[in-house]
Amino acid sequence: MVDRNSRIVVTGGAGFLGRYVVGKLKDKGYRNIFIPRSKQYDLRKQSDCKKIASKADVIIHLAANVGGIGYNQKFPATLFYDNLLMGINLIHQSCKAYNIKFVAVGTVCAYPKYTPVPFKEESLWDGYPEETNAPYGLAKKMLLVASQSYRKQYNFNCIYLIPVNLYGPGDNFNPEKSHVIPALIRKIYTAKVKKERYVTVWGTGKASREFLFVEDAAEAIVAAMEKYNKQEPVNLGYGQDISISELVSKISGIIKYRGQTLWDKTKPDGQPRRLLNVDKAYTEFGFRAKTDFDTGLRKTINWYIKKYGK
Repeated sequence: MVDRNSRIVVTGGAGFLGRYVVGKLKDKGYRNIFIPRSKQYDLRKQSDCKKIASKADVIIHLAANVGGIGYNQKFPATLFYDNLLMGINLIHQSCKAYNIKFVAVGTVCAYPKYTPVPFKEESLWDGYPEETNAPYGLAKKMLLVASQSYRKQYNFNCIYLIPVNLYGPGDNFNPEKSHVIPALIRKIYTAKVKKERYVTVWGTGKASREFLFVEDAAEAIVAAMEKYNKQEPVNLGYGQDISISELVSKISGIIKYRGQTLWDKTKPDGQPRRLLNVDKAYTEFGFRAKTDFDTGLRKTINWYIKKYGK
């Protein structure tokens, strides 16, 4: 059982999603929250994971080495190794500790490249993930295998959530590691400031993505922590997708950039389409995304301009 006195560990609690999850926990009255920092705790080490587990009644595992398509193509082995070890070590040590509830947060990248749309949780094992981020996706997917295996053998209460692409204020705008929305905001805003006549965007623009506002994702994770205790994975999403070309148009419109878009078709599109079926999250723990995409996108752009703009 989770209550307001539970000791809650949030790995990655100082990161983009983590800060929102910690904020939601505090809003709901949870005060005994511990955020292990990478300088003191290396989750790739069993010994450090054991120390973390000793402090917990609940662990929400958000820590990850993650980035966009370019970052995945450059560091596939590192992403596979880091994410697999962090998750498996922490699950193993949490199971050895007494009566911990574990919330494993996976990734939409775990789904097969060609998954019937909208993606249902039952389709998760129907093929190989999209190649550009498969090592990362498979490493995170193995946490579902671990979750179900430790539940079966040790009755370990580990749940597995699959969030779609996240966005919002506080996102990572580092061009080496950023995902599509922050990367496009930075690129288009910079082009406007420098009065450039065009921006170059990877791919054809035909691929589509679903995006979930980070505050909604945090609400879903806390709700699952409180109410969900089954072995089946659960999608967390917004329930609508948008093509990359339309996304570029929306961002350009909000920023008021009037230049052209050039599509670099030598670069990959990634997965052709991402859209989740989100029925299970509502049925199991009452989650439905609240933030309209246009509203969330405008909030994100305004935050970026306020923080980094001229």
